[in-house]
Amino acid sequence: FLGAAVDDYLRAYDLTSGKQLWQARLPAGGQSTPMTYTVADGRQFVVIVAGGHGSVGTKPGDYVMAYALPK
Repeated sequence: FLGAAVDDYLRAYDLTSGKQLWQARLPAGGQSTPMTYTVADGRQFVVIVAGGHGSVGTKPGDYVMAYALPK
């Protein structure tokens, strides 16, 4: 996962091919490290803080975003 881009998107990539698999627009800059977890049925979730960053000019905010990834 990559959430540190300045375009306010969180992205998931295939580690082998480098192909982008998924993306979601964040309500503010996501200059933070995402966390993932999997629940008992195998569904994967990703969580990221979207707070922006004044030094890189991304939109400020105060959000904790959670996404259920496509099966």
